[in-house]
Amino acid sequence: MSIDQDLIPLSAIQVVDLLKAGDITPLDCLDALEQRIAAVDGAVNALPTLALERAREQARDLMGQPVADRGMLAGLPVAIKDLTDVAGVRTTYGSPIFATHVPETSDILVERLETNGATIYAKSNTPEFGAGANTFNEVFGATLNPWNTSRSAAGSSGGAAAALATGTAWLAHGSDLGGSLRNPASFCGIVGMRPSPGVVASNPGVPIDRLLSVQGPMARNVEDCAFFLDALAGDDARDPVSRPAPQSTYLSAVRSGWRPRRVAFSADLGITPVDPEVADICRAAAYRFGEIGAVVEEAHPDFTDAHDCFNVLRAKGFSLSKKDLLERHRDLMKPEVVWNIEKGLALTMADLHRAETQRAAIYARTLAFFDQFDLLCCPATIVPPFPVGIRYPTNCNGVVFDNYVHWLAIAYAITLTGCPSISIPCGFTRDGLPVGLQVVARQRGDATALAGAKALEDVLGLRGMTPILPRAGM
Repeated sequence: MSIDQDLIPLSAIQVVDLLKAGDITPLDCLDALEQRIAAVDGAVNALPTLALERAREQARDLMGQPVADRGMLAGLPVAIKDLTDVAGVRTTYGSPIFATHVPETSDILVERLETNGATIYAKSNTPEFGAGANTFNEVFGATLNPWNTSRSAAGSSGGAAAALATGTAWLAHGSDLGGSLRNPASFCGIVGMRPSPGVVASNPGVPIDRLLSVQGPMARNVEDCAFFLDALAGDDARDPVSRPAPQSTYLSAVRSGWRPRRVAFSADLGITPVDPEVADICRAAAYRFGEIGAVVEEAHPDFTDAHDCFNVLRAKGFSLSKKDLLERHRDLMKPEVVWNIEKGLALTMADLHRAETQRAAIYARTLAFFDQFDLLCCPATIVPPFPVGIRYPTNCNGVVFDNYVHWLAIAYAITLTGCPSISIPCGFTRDGLPVGLQVVARQRGDATALAGAKALEDVLGLRGMTPILPRAGM
C-alpha cells in the first residue's frame, strides 16, 4: 500500500497490525497525520497544539527496539486532551491563566500510554477547565462540528471527537464528569466511553479520591475503543482509586460474541426533557437489540434527586480545585466557571450530607436495577448539535433550564451511579447531524458495556462512517 493518506481511513487496530508486521513505521503514521491535519484541521480547530517533533523522537526510539518490544500500541500516535499534562508540551487547560504553561512532567495516564508504545503528537481542544460542554475558550477559540461547521462539537472532549471524525486521530484521550466524553461522541458521530471509576489511573487532584470524574478512550468504532481502554487501564499507587487491569482484555470482550438478554430503554431517565427527534432515533436504535434476541422494555432506575445531588457535588469539586485560582485570576475566568466555584464555596455541611446521601441511594437503586437488566440504553445527549455560537442550550422541548449544566442531566445521572457508559452512533437527524445512544452496564461492568455496544454497532451498520471531510454549514 502507499503510505500517507491511505492510512487515514484505517481503524486503529488495522494501523497497529501494520506497525507490528513491519509494513509501516511510526514515522509513516506521523507523516500521514501531519498531512491530514494540514488539510482539514483549519476547518474544525480540533488539535490546536502539535508536538510532532517530540512524537518523532519517541518514534525513532521505538524503532530502535525490536517490533515485539514496542508495546501494544507499537508506535501508534495518540492525541491527549488539553486538560492533561504532557511533559514539555504546552498545556493550557483551555484557560488564559495557563496560556503559556509547559509542564515538566506528564500525567500518569500519559506515562502509561507511552510505556505501552504510544507516541503523543497533539493536544486536543477543550473548554476552560473542561466546563460547559461546548468546546470554546479564550486561548484557541472554538472547535467546530465536522458534520456541519456552524454547529458545536460539544465538550469538553470536543477537540478529541472532532479529530477522530476528521481523521486527524486514530485514538484520542478524553475525560468525563457530566458527559464530557459522551456528549462530543454523540455530536461528532464517533465512540466515547466513560469507564468505571478507577479503571484508568491519572494524577489525583483535590479531593484525592475523586470518583465522579474519570479518564477514558475515544475512537471511531467500538473495537478500537476497547483496544484503547486496554492500553489505558491499570492501577498506579499514585492514584488511590485506581484498580488493576482485568485478566481478560476489553478487546476480547467485544470479540466474544456476547449478547444481552434483557435491555432497558428510557428516552429521558424520568428527569429531563428530550428533543422528540433525538428520542425517536435512540428508541428505534435500542429496540434493534431485539434483532439479536434481546427483550427490550421501557424502564430506568429511580433518579430522584439527581439534579440536586450532581449540582452540589460538581460545585464542591470546582471550589476545592479552583478556589485559589478564583482568588488570583477571577478576571481571566469565564463566568460559568466563576459561578460554579462560588456555588461550591457557599455550600454547607448540610448540603454535602444531603448530596452524599442522595448519591448513595441512587447507586443502590441502580445496582438493584441491573439485577433485572443486562443493559440500560438512553440518549447520550438530549438535543442535536446546536449552533456553535450558543454557549449552552437554555431550553429543550418547552422546558427552561436552571443553569448551564442542566441540559446534561441524561449524562450526569449516569455519572452518579458509577456505571460504565459508552456512546455509539445510532442515527442521524433530518438535517444530517449525528445522534448517539448511551449503552450503560452494571457498576464495574465495563466489559459488558463494550460487548453490548459492539453487538448493537453490528446491527446498526454505522461503523466506518468516519473519517469525513469537514462540511460547511449555515
